[in-house]
Amino acid sequence: MKLIKTCLLAIVVLFTVASCSKDSDINSDSEVNYTIDLDLTKKTDWDMANEILVLINDHRTSIGVDEILLDRTYASAYAVGHTDYMIETKQVNHDNFSERQAGLESRGAKVVGENVAYGYTTAEGVVSAWLNSPGHRKTIEEDYYTHTGFGIFQSEENRYFFTQIFYKE
Repeated sequence: MKLIKTCLLAIVVLFTVASCSKDSDINSDSEVNYTIDLDLTKKTDWDMANEILVLINDHRTSIGVDEILLDRTYASAYAVGHTDYMIETKQVNHDNFSERQAGLESRGAKVVGENVAYGYTTAEGVVSAWLNSPGHRKTIEEDYYTHTGFGIFQSEENRYFFTQIFYKE
């Protein structure tokens, strides 16, 4: 029995030592590379993105909230990356949002939000759906967001996927 207790104690100690790491072994945010290919933004359907932006800004001003500005660089590149991911996984989701958020925060963003959708064929359709969803509507109406980026394009099955990232500069 004493041998079993000794072996169990050794296993617990080994597991504890193996599962812990020194602070120096953990990447700090300053060591993480948040680079993204800005050429990704070329994939976005900018006509649809601009229509969505007009509709969202019309809604925001109608409720007394400032318009948001278009970011065709980093926010849009991260949005395109996520839209690619949703098409690849065939799921509308917010997977890995913390990575997009951290990437924008590393460039000075204070607050980051995101809306996603799939299957709509018009700007009016997707904006209407977002405004009829309490969570999406809240993101659109937040008065602290100052900028937005888009990842909007069709899958091989010709279905639109949408990622809109919001942030405060």
